[in-house]
Amino acid sequence: MQSYCNSLTQYSRLKTIEVRVGDLLLGNNHPIRVQTMTTTDTMDTLATVEQSIRCIEAGAELVRITAPSKNEAENLLNIKNELRRRGYHTPLVADIHFTPNAAEIAARIVEKVRINPGNYIDKKKFEFIEYTDAQYLEETERIRERFTPLVKICREYGTAMRIGTNHGSLSDRIMSRYGDTPMGMVESAMEFLRVARAEQYHNIVLSMKSSNPLVMVAAYRLLVSKMEEEFGECYPLHLGVTEAGDGEDGRIKSAIGIGTLLEDGIGDTIRVSLTEDPEFEVPVCRDLVRRYGGRNNKEGSIPAIEKIPYSPFEHKRRESFAMVNIGGKQVPVVVADFRKTQDLNRRQLQSVGYTYDERLDKWHIGDGAADYIYTADSMPSFPLPGPLRIICNYKTWLATPDKEKHFPLFQGNEFTLANERSVSLNFVAIDADKPEALQVLQEIRNNNNVVLCVWSSNPLAMASVRRFIMELMNQDIPCPVIIQVECNEATIDEELIHFSAEAGALLLDGMGDGIWLLNDPSSIRNIKVSGRTYLENKDNHQFLNNTSFSILQATRTRISKTEYISCPSCGRTLFDLQETTARIRSVTHHLKGVKIAIMGCIVNGPGEMADADFGYVGSGPGKITLYRGKEVVKRGVSSDIAVEALISLLKESDAWIEP
Repeated sequence: MQSYCNSLTQYSRLKTIEVRVGDLLLGNNHPIRVQTMTTTDTMDTLATVEQSIRCIEAGAELVRITAPSKNEAENLLNIKNELRRRGYHTPLVADIHFTPNAAEIAARIVEKVRINPGNYIDKKKFEFIEYTDAQYLEETERIRERFTPLVKICREYGTAMRIGTNHGSLSDRIMSRYGDTPMGMVESAMEFLRVARAEQYHNIVLSMKSSNPLVMVAAYRLLVSKMEEEFGECYPLHLGVTEAGDGEDGRIKSAIGIGTLLEDGIGDTIRVSLTEDPEFEVPVCRDLVRRYGGRNNKEGSIPAIEKIPYSPFEHKRRESFAMVNIGGKQVPVVVADFRKTQDLNRRQLQSVGYTYDERLDKWHIGDGAADYIYTADSMPSFPLPGPLRIICNYKTWLATPDKEKHFPLFQGNEFTLANERSVSLNFVAIDADKPEALQVLQEIRNNNNVVLCVWSSNPLAMASVRRFIMELMNQDIPCPVIIQVECNEATIDEELIHFSAEAGALLLDGMGDGIWLLNDPSSIRNIKVSGRTYLENKDNHQFLNNTSFSILQATRTRISKTEYISCPSCGRTLFDLQETTARIRSVTHHLKGVKIAIMGCIVNGPGEMADADFGYVGSGPGKITLYRGKEVVKRGVSSDIAVEALISLLKESDAWIEP
């Protein structure tokens, strides 16, 4: 069950074979490499060279360039020569879809080619075909015949290859046999890998990308397990969440998917796919890599776990008691931390989703409104909005007359010594790294009104909390768990990464009935990302609350807003993706739970949209195709009126509500 990584309690990089990309080595415990992809027209040599230089100077160790046809593949030579003339020797990667001939040209020019097994040879028409075993074998032989020439060229020229599966572009053949599943993603890549191995070609990297971190993480874990089982060795892995979007949401979704795997030592190279200029992706990658670069397997001694009580290859939420609005089948709650706030007033609650209308004496409650606020030893002097409840320290709670909306927080053993407890809900804070944590479990074993707020002082905090929750499961103690994560990083990007990796990894494994984020706002510097300053005119409570709901949204555990599946743009893009994404977001951001895909071209079209409800896809210069699910609804819509046409489609589909 644990075969997807070396250890669940000690940090240890997964052993992979060494791959050479030009002069760059990856895998085999070499540093985790950072890469990005240009967004310019590949036929515009100068623009592509200059953007590549900006990416390299930002820290990119590989630069990927799209080559959708023979012309672009041939022009890679001009781009490479100009970069070398200017003194830049960073390896280049050709991105290939649909066109084997382009791959064979590019493999003779650049240091690495990326192919997508879902559309390199197979086609995707969303047709279900019943294959007999003989027919299926015949199709795999067709792959062998068409793919082998590229393998031989790569072997001859010393060119590396990435076999990059995308969740949304699985072929009809794979879909017909395996469905739209992580196992289908794995088998799609394994078919091509077997061909390469038969030709004694091993300079290969693999990836399992999805816009859904749940699917992405499961697929990578399955791939590692499958390679170990079939070959007894693993090839290096390139990590990424595809079509993550932009801004904070894009960073959070990427950090959850990539960070969850890096936490367990999986990953040799990464890309954060943002709908922003590619040079802005690189600092986020570097922050992620920096988080794990200094770790070693001696750090944070955590006892091994003998029994893993869940499957790491599929998402299933841990079973827990339901009490008040926490646990059971209820969505995870959000706790807002107001411990340092003195004289709490109505206006301050606006930052966590509650707006008071003084004229009407009414509260307006947003979809992203916190469920609880922690006030430590202070009490608000005004009536609370209806659904909001307060957590306060145990001794403060004892003196509080309103025991229906105020609940005590006990610190560890304080709960076992208490003479008075809430009859409905008691919060118990636990440091998972302390021996007394297991002692408290015996006290609460038969108590059905306790919620554990679990954190860890261990340097490997996520692994420590995960082990503690596994202990709960193994001992059959079903009390709800709120995941507490504290962060004291210096920048917003680093805070987003820390919170997302620590809490997101646990939520992806079904652990957690709530989230409680803490930080020291005085230690954070405002930084500019893609021309915007984060936290400008936004207080820290709003930042933490928004981050909490974004983490829950990205892990698909609580939907509170519109979700955008937006590709990062490349030389194939047929319209201004950043501007269009901003326009669509501005008019649809109020559609809670609706998933809208914004794709620059047909490569990132109906397949890559995966589980989107609606799609806006470039189909030609200035032309858009609109989708409902995977169904084409309107073709050839002028981009001048396409956003309005999308709104009309939302209305026709009963997915629109007035702002």
